[in-house]
Amino acid sequence: MAATQKIVLNPSRDIPFNKLVLSQANVRRVKAGVSIEALAESIARRSLLQSLSVRPVLDADGNETGMFEVPAGGRRFRALELLVRQKRLARTAPIPCIVKTDGLAEEDSLAENTDREALHPLDQFRAFQTLRAKGQGEEEIAAAFGVTAAVVRQRLKLAAASPGLLDAYAEGAMTLDQLMAFCVSDDHARQEQVWATVQRGWNKEPHTIRRMLTEGAVRATDRRVCFVGTEAYEAAGGIVMRDLFQEDEGGLLQDPALLDRLVAEKLAREADAIRAEGWKWVEAAPDFPYGHRHGLRPLPSTNPLTEAEQAEFDALKGEYDALEEQYGEADELPEAVEARMVEIEAAIEAFQNRPPKFDPADIVRAGVFVSIDRDGALRVERGYVRPEDEPPVAAPDDPDHPAAPASTMPDADRDPSPTQARSTTTTTTAEPSAEKPEEDEGQTPLPERLMTELTAHRTLALREALGNDWDTAFLAMLHAFCLRLFYGSAADTCLEIEAKSAGFASQAPGLNDTASAKAIDVRHEAWVKQLPATSGELWNALVRFDTDTRAALFAHCAALTINALHEPWNRRPGALAHADRLAKAVGLDMAAAGWVPTVETYLGRVPKAHILEAVREAKGEHAAQLIDHLKKPEMAQEAERLLAGTGWLPEPLRTPGLPEAAAVPPADGDADAIIALPAFLVDAENPAVPQAIAG
Repeated sequence: MAATQKIVLNPSRDIPFNKLVLSQANVRRVKAGVSIEALAESIARRSLLQSLSVRPVLDADGNETGMFEVPAGGRRFRALELLVRQKRLARTAPIPCIVKTDGLAEEDSLAENTDREALHPLDQFRAFQTLRAKGQGEEEIAAAFGVTAAVVRQRLKLAAASPGLLDAYAEGAMTLDQLMAFCVSDDHARQEQVWATVQRGWNKEPHTIRRMLTEGAVRATDRRVCFVGTEAYEAAGGIVMRDLFQEDEGGLLQDPALLDRLVAEKLAREADAIRAEGWKWVEAAPDFPYGHRHGLRPLPSTNPLTEAEQAEFDALKGEYDALEEQYGEADELPEAVEARMVEIEAAIEAFQNRPPKFDPADIVRAGVFVSIDRDGALRVERGYVRPEDEPPVAAPDDPDHPAAPASTMPDADRDPSPTQARSTTTTTTAEPSAEKPEEDEGQTPLPERLMTELTAHRTLALREALGNDWDTAFLAMLHAFCLRLFYGSAADTCLEIEAKSAGFASQAPGLNDTASAKAIDVRHEAWVKQLPATSGELWNALVRFDTDTRAALFAHCAALTINALHEPWNRRPGALAHADRLAKAVGLDMAAAGWVPTVETYLGRVPKAHILEAVREAKGEHAAQLIDHLKKPEMAQEAERLLAGTGWLPEPLRTPGLPEAAAVPPADGDADAIIALPAFLVDAENPAVPQAIAG
C-alpha cells in the first residue's frame, strides 16, 4: 500500500519592504471594509498579524530578480506603504511573507478573500466584554478598533444579555434586531420570560418585545419625572432602563409607585412653603381637572413699581425705542447693539412679570393651587376665595365694612323688609296708655301689594325703554355676565340671566395644557386685572370702557358659557346642533387648534374598524391594508404614525361646511416611497447588521 504523500507548506521568510511590489493579479478591486488608514493604525498598534503571500518576480529568462510581488494581501501592503510614507516604518523593514512559486497568483488572491469567514457578531461582543474585564476602558477600546465609544457601549450591552438569549442568537433562533430589543432591560429573568412568551405567539417583532419589557414604565419626558428629576429618583433606589439602540428620550423609569411618592413629597414641601405665606388653604396635586377654579373669586393683586423702579423702566423703554428707531432699516444689527437689545428686553420682561402681591387681609381667607405644568415646572395659582370664605357684608350705612357680593350677605345684616318695619311700628304703638300718634307720611313704608304693582309697571316700562336702546342693553348684559363669571354673584343685576361656565363631567387627558385652555386662561387673567376689585364698582368701570373693549369683554364672557359637551345622561340635540352652527360661524378647525389623533386621545380607545377607517380617510386604502393584519395595540401605534400631520379629525370634531383632510393616494408603483414602512412591516428574513453594530 502506497504511503500518503505529505503536504509541504510554503516557506516563510522576512523580506525587506523595498523589495515588495503590488501584483496586478490581486482580485480585490472594490474598496470595502476597514479603510487603509484604519488598517495602518491597527498594524502600528499590534504589528502585522497575518503574513503577506508573495511570488518571486522573474526576468525574461525566468530568473528571479530579487523582487517579490504581492497577489494576496494587497490592503496590508498598502497600509505598510502608508506607514513608510509617514516615516513610521523603515523602507527596509523586514516583512513576514509566505513565498509561493507554484499555482496561479489569481487563485491565491481569490482563495484568501473567499475562504475566510467573518467573525460572528456575538464573538465580537464577547471579545469587547473580555477587553473591558481586563481593564480597558470604553474610550480605549473604541480607539483601538476605530469605532465610537457609543458603539462599544452597544456591543457591551448586547454581550450582557441573558445567556439563554445569547445562545438563541448564536444558534440563529433570534435575530440581532430582536436581541437589541431585549437589551432595553437588564433583568435577565424578565428577558427570558418575554422570550418564552413571544415564542408561543406569532408576533416576534422587536417593537413588540420592547413594548412588553417596558410595559408600565414611565418615560423620562413625563412631567412628573421632569419635576423630581431622574437623579432624585435613582438616589431613592429607582431603576432607569436605557435603550442604547433607539432614541429613548432619557430612559424609562421602572418604578411608577416610587416616582409618584417622590412627586407627592416634593409637592407637599412646596405647598408647606407657600402655606407659610399665610394662605387659608393650599391644595397640591400633580394636576387639577380643567375648571377647578370655577366658582372661586380671584383676588386682586398689585405690585406697583417704586419711583426709582419706574424711572429705570422708563429709561430702558426709551433706550430700546431709540435703538429700534436707529437700526430699524438696517439689514443686520451690529453684534453689540443686538446684545444690548436682548439685555433690555430681559430687563423689561422682569419688570412686567413681577410676582403679584396680595392684601394680607385677603390672604387669610383665600387659597392656592399647587401643581405641575406640562414641562415639569411648578405651577402655583395664588389668590382664590371660596364662596363660603367670602367676608360678611355690612349694612350700607356702616362705613367700617367693605362691600361684598349680596349672595353672601347674612340675613341679620340685611335691611329690614317692609313687613318687618311695619310689624315693629305696630308693636311700639300698641301700648294702652299711649295716645295713637298721627302717621308720619315720610316714615311709613308702602304696602307690599302696592310696591309689587308699581314695580310691575316700572319693569314693563324699563323693558320697553331698554329694548329701544341697544348700547345700554348691551352694557346691562355685559354687566350681568361679568357679575356671574368674575364675581360669582348675580345679586347686583336686575336682569334674570343665568351666565355660568359649565364644568366638565369627565376630564379629557391633558385638557389643562392644551393651547385653547392656556389662551383662555391668559385672556381671563388679563380681564381680571382690568376689572375693579368689588362688584359694586363694576357698572361704572364698564361705562368708562370704550365700545371695542366692551365688545371684546362680551365675547370673552359669552365664550365662557358655551357647553357643547355630549353627555349620555343629558340629551341636548338642539344645543349640540347650535354648537355646530357656532363652529361654522367662527371657522373652527380642531386640527389647527392643536388636536391630534394619538393612541391616548383616540386610536387606543376605539375598535379596529374605526382605526382602519381613519387611516383609510387620511392616507388611502393602501395605507390601511398595510396595518389591517396587526393586533389592536400595534395597529393603534402605527396608525398614530401614519396620521401624524394629516389633519385628520374624527366625526365629533369636524366642523360642518369646512373642507376635510383629503386622503393622499400613493402613486402607481411608488407606494413605499410615499408611506415609509416601519421596520416591523418590512420582510426581515435576512436582517442586515445595523451600522452601529457593524462598525
